[in-house]
Amino acid sequence: MSARTDVWQAKFERLRSNKLFEILVISVILVSALMIGVNTYPLPPLATKAIVVMDWGITLFFLVEISVRFLGETEKRRFFRSGWNVFDTLIVVVSLIPIEDSELALVGRLVRIFRVLRMVSIIPELRTLLNSLLKALPQLGYVMLMMFIIFYIYAAVGSTFFAEINPALWGDIAISMLTLFRIMTFEDWTDVMYETMAVHPLSWAYYLSFIFLSAFAFLNMIIGIVVNVLEEEHQAQAREEALAAGEPTLSELRDEIRGLRELIQSRA
Repeated sequence: MSARTDVWQAKFERLRSNKLFEILVISVILVSALMIGVNTYPLPPLATKAIVVMDWGITLFFLVEISVRFLGETEKRRFFRSGWNVFDTLIVVVSLIPIEDSELALVGRLVRIFRVLRMVSIIPELRTLLNSLLKALPQLGYVMLMMFIIFYIYAAVGSTFFAEINPALWGDIAISMLTLFRIMTFEDWTDVMYETMAVHPLSWAYYLSFIFLSAFAFLNMIIGIVVNVLEEEHQAQAREEALAAGEPTLSELRDEIRGLRELIQSRA
């Protein structure tokens, strides 16, 4: 009985690691995403019924797919240690609940929308990008805090000097911060600047200094942090793959070279 179980487990493991199977899963996720978009348009009753049938077919396919991934796992407990596996399982289980005609119909539609996120759990490169972004959040938090301080100071200055010129843009500090966000994204910021320069000719220094700090300095800092964390994530994955393949890591190679160098120097 154990041998037969091992045989089936090996078959499921080969199936879930098969590239064609992964392509099929990605294709079904794309079809599910297209159905979500099509369902936002007014459709004839026949098309609506066809979409409902296809939706249930996709849900059953996802149930089979998550079952294959679970059965192909050597250690079943380790399957639910992955947050992505837990997310996929919750999405599939909630999709199976018939709530279309109940008060929770909105929840059912939202769950089907979030099925598109399964693309991230299937494609390793997307997982790496998201994991890098999540790991970068603590460092990004300090940059965002500093940006908020700069926004707050400039918004207070803008409200003080420009409120009488255009209350719709500089009436209070909250509106001023929204205006500064518009300036940071370069959305017709010159029109705002020329309007205040008609009254305060030197106000150009206010805008240029703010753009330099926000759009150039802080945004480049954010990009640098994300790129650095992404590089570290790639290096960590490379080390894990090397360990899984039994290949020596970079630190091990350095230790071997150092040992060979000491051996040569001792014999010289």
